[in-house]
Amino acid sequence: MSHTYPFPEPVIIDAEVFTELPAALRRTGQPSYWAEKNRRGAPADSFLEGPSFDRAGNLYFVDIPFGRVFRASPSGQITQITEYDGQPNGLKIHQDGRIFLADYQNGIMQLDPATGGVTKALGDADTESFKGCNDLHFGSDGALYFTDQGQTGLQDPSGRVWKWQMDSGRLECMIDRVPSPNGLVLDLAEHVLFLAVTRANAVWRLPISPSGRVNKAGLFIQFSGGRAGPDGLALTSDGGVVVCQTGMGLVWVHNALGQPIAVIRSPRGLGTTNCAFGGPEGRTLFITESDSGSILKAELPKDLGITGAPMFSGC
Repeated sequence: MSHTYPFPEPVIIDAEVFTELPAALRRTGQPSYWAEKNRRGAPADSFLEGPSFDRAGNLYFVDIPFGRVFRASPSGQITQITEYDGQPNGLKIHQDGRIFLADYQNGIMQLDPATGGVTKALGDADTESFKGCNDLHFGSDGALYFTDQGQTGLQDPSGRVWKWQMDSGRLECMIDRVPSPNGLVLDLAEHVLFLAVTRANAVWRLPISPSGRVNKAGLFIQFSGGRAGPDGLALTSDGGVVVCQTGMGLVWVHNALGQPIAVIRSPRGLGTTNCAFGGPEGRTLFITESDSGSILKAELPKDLGITGAPMFSGC
């Protein structure tokens, strides 16, 4: 008996390795507090996250356990930009070129790529400590949206999403009952915030009212299986949502209705943590694969008509 689905089966795309950390930059055998607490002491020579392009086509990304930020040239040559006392997880570039980090240990940090200097931009919410900042996203007005994940999950659904107007200093909590908020991205009209909720294995849809409040928060996509869940997100030029499903080694490309139209498979590990659109036509997805310390890339077929949405950043 045949079955007819309400939408076509997603196109399967196999990613390839764009570049990977060379042996000289891997901290093989070096202990880290992050690995001790998050990997039960299992060794980790790196854990890559936070890919983001600058205007010159360089890809910046972070290494959480060792507090490092790297830059890969368009040809894939990796340079270490800085190492500092922190746990950087997300990285985004402001439209004026400033680089910001969501740091689990320190809050929101600012990086000077010329000197490697890292300074604190926002360390707390009116003296209340953050739980542990995870990822960040800029709106067209320069507002910074970021997730405050900490150790939240189904056992403690108290993760938060913040909006910080850097020019005025205004900081507001948009939602504070989330079991592990992670990657986030605004829709094209900036009326909806899509939010990866890792421990619930889901992506939420957060409508933003004209007053700036989140109303009628709902479930947008529900996943199943894997060792983790949705992590980093990206937006397509037609309003679709790209979801990195870490723990499954997959990246899903959805249309604006949340229907899967393509799925990208990792040729390495299962740690597909985050992604960013790049390439000359903006239809190549670059993916951090954290298990192997590599950056993957996957070119979306032209007949899908999918490119990355323009970012309000330095890319």
